Formats: sequence, structure tokens, C-alpha cells
Amino acid sequence: MHAFREAVEAGDFEAVEALLAEDVVFTSPVVFKPYPGKAITAAILRGVVRVFEDFRYVREINDPGGRDHALVFTARVGGREITGCDFLRVNEDGLIDDFMVMVRPLSGAQALAEAMGAQFEQIAKEAEARSA
Repeated sequence: MHAFREAVEAGDFEAVEALLAEDVVFTSPVVFKPYPGKAITAAILRGVVRVFEDFRYVREINDPGGRDHALVFTARVGGREITGCDFLRVNEDGLIDDFMVMVRPLSGAQALAEAMGAQFEQIAKEAEARSA
């Protein structure tokens, strides 16, 4: 989804959040349980920005006329190079209703899990504040 990519690359997280459906479900690459809802998804994405270094999208794959999109990225977390992919599905209104992330290699995923774990108290507070 080009609008999402542009918003992320511009650091415009108000625009990123505006592209999320209220009922979006975020599936983490390092946590089994999905996170339902716009507030928690937006807070997680803001947390990711705090832990990723040198983040950049390197490829965009779209389903022409469809609702599914993939954005391949590279970044560093805790000194580990990672490659990942944001799998996005949009609803009838063009808003992201399913957001799944995968990363590799395992050492990068472990570094991401550790870094995001350290952010999670702040993420939870941000999500709660946005939900209120």
C-alpha cells in the first residue's frame, strides 16, 4: 500500500494511524497472540520506530485490483541486521484491517523481541491513552 509506505517513510504517524481501520488486527513476528484494535496497533508501530535503526522499505508488492500488499524492509535492531515484511490487507474502505509482520534471521527476531519487550510498558500506556 503506497500511501502507508509514504507515511512511514515521511515519519508521519498521524497519517499512518489514519490508514488503520478501527478493527485492525496486528500480528507480531515475535508474539503468538495477535493484538486487535487501532490504538494498540498504532502504539506498537510507534514503539517499532523507537527500536529500529536505519529502517527502509526496499520493495513493494501489490495485488493489482486486490486488497493484499507486502512491503519488504531492512533495519537494524540492537546491532543485528534484519529483513522483514509488512503484510497488509485493506478493507472495502481502503483502511488496513490486517497487519502481519515477519522478520529474519532468528537472531534479529530475538533482538527485536528483546527491544520491543523493553518498550511494552510505554506501548500499553500509549494505547490506553488513545483508547480513552
